Amino acid sequence: MKVNAAFIFVAPEVDYKTARAVIDTPVVNLTVVGVKNYTEGVEVAKELADSGVKALELCAGFGNEGIAMVTKAVKGKASVGAVKFDFHPGFDFKSGDDLFNN
Repeated sequence: MKVNAAFIFVAPEVDYKTARAVIDTPVVNLTVVGVKNYTEGVEVAKELADSGVKALELCAGFGNEGIAMVTKAVKGKASVGAVKFDFHPGFDFKSGDDLFNN
């Protein structure tokens, strides 16, 4: 059975409507979406979970608060995992909690 999964990354100035790709393999259908903040991340996660995605992986830009927000938003419709840096090297060693939690 093919797994419907998604990876959500967060970065400034990303348009989630166009920063999307789907990678279809024999065992995984992976949707990749970029968002510019946690608010968009929550909305995209809900949309993906509602459309049948069962596994959501969040990039290291999502800090602890961002991971919790997405987990709460999908309400068990999808499992949430995260790549983790306490302080992201791509964000001048700051947490996404400080940059994207608006």
